[in-house]
Amino acid sequence: MLSVSDAEAIILNLVQPFAHQRDTEVVDLLAAHSRILATPVTSPLDFPHWDNSEMDGYAVRYEDVQHSSSEQPAVLEIVEDIPAGYQPKSPIQLGQAARIFTGAVIPAGADTVVMQEKTRREENRVFILDAPKPQEFVRHKASFYQAGTQLLPAGIKLNAPEIGVLAAAQCPQLSVYRRPRVAIFSTGDELVSIDKQLQPGQIVDSNQYAIAALVRESGAEPLILGIVKDDPVALEKVITHAVAIADIVISSGGVSVGDYDYVDKILESLKAKIHIRAVQIRPGKPLTVATLPSPQSPVYFGLPGNPGAVLVTFWRFVLPAIKKLSGITEGWEPVFLKVRSHDELRSQGKRETYLWGKLHLIDGVYEFHKATGSHSSGDLINLAQTNALAVLPMGKTLISPQEEVQVLQLSNG
Repeated sequence: MLSVSDAEAIILNLVQPFAHQRDTEVVDLLAAHSRILATPVTSPLDFPHWDNSEMDGYAVRYEDVQHSSSEQPAVLEIVEDIPAGYQPKSPIQLGQAARIFTGAVIPAGADTVVMQEKTRREENRVFILDAPKPQEFVRHKASFYQAGTQLLPAGIKLNAPEIGVLAAAQCPQLSVYRRPRVAIFSTGDELVSIDKQLQPGQIVDSNQYAIAALVRESGAEPLILGIVKDDPVALEKVITHAVAIADIVISSGGVSVGDYDYVDKILESLKAKIHIRAVQIRPGKPLTVATLPSPQSPVYFGLPGNPGAVLVTFWRFVLPAIKKLSGITEGWEPVFLKVRSHDELRSQGKRETYLWGKLHLIDGVYEFHKATGSHSSGDLINLAQTNALAVLPMGKTLISPQEEVQVLQLSNG
């Protein structure tokens, strides 16, 4: 049985990020949010586009005002008002100034802006009451970005700041990586869909919905294949179809050692290479990870059947794999934080144990509050509204209240 860290290393080594032209598509800027940029972006525009004012005040020649003070102010003639969006008409000559507003173009001849709080105006004259620094409050052309150089690199996620930058750079369309396709199905004779009336011994297939939601949160495209009975022929048919259409395949159930757990046997019959069969994690010990011989070389994740184990193993192993596959160059690794535990946390110490709960900010310090009720892998109810998993390493059986604990921050926080 593999350790959690060894299993993670194997999985992330199996997954190779999108890097080919065939895995890209062109989208409009408004549709690019949360997508992964596939090619570097340059712009023909300088930022700022021209020298402009950082303040409301007066555009002046520094040599005219360098000795100004409240006792002996420089007195300049105002030759023009320059609001934002206006092209200056009058160069600033010796002894002259222009009234200027934030963002407006610096007129020719001027090299410094004096903020209005350090001036006094009388009709068409301005008194400079304090000497500015040379070039003060002037934002110079291309000081933020020089045209023709790289504006944004490939492999980054496009969030609001990046979308704003691209809009300012007049990039109406972008090349982004396509969304990873993730096939999802559940196995088990006991499972029924949410629209069916339960009979004795049956349970609703919640795993399919939870996994699909997590896949969407990750930026990938879920391909829902439904419920498959514990029948080897039916399972082989679905797995063969899933492998043909997806980059990643996720099944839940059928990976333990029971008489009706067929997934591993079918994978072997399909010439799959099984890299992981079990992991020292609680919940989630039975975990199958395999690769199959096909043009797309998808990675197969056979998750446990219990819903708590499904969510924990997805967050710990599958989510980083999807993020890495998407083409993002960094930020796909799990995010762990060291925080204070509000509650006593216990485990048997035989496996790395994950307990779900919620992070609260208490007096500026994050504190982990364990979810109330059972932490059985079959208990889905108290996983609602959680945003973190406390991690108790192997051999650690107790974390006392106020003691430090490592937590895995979840995407749904």
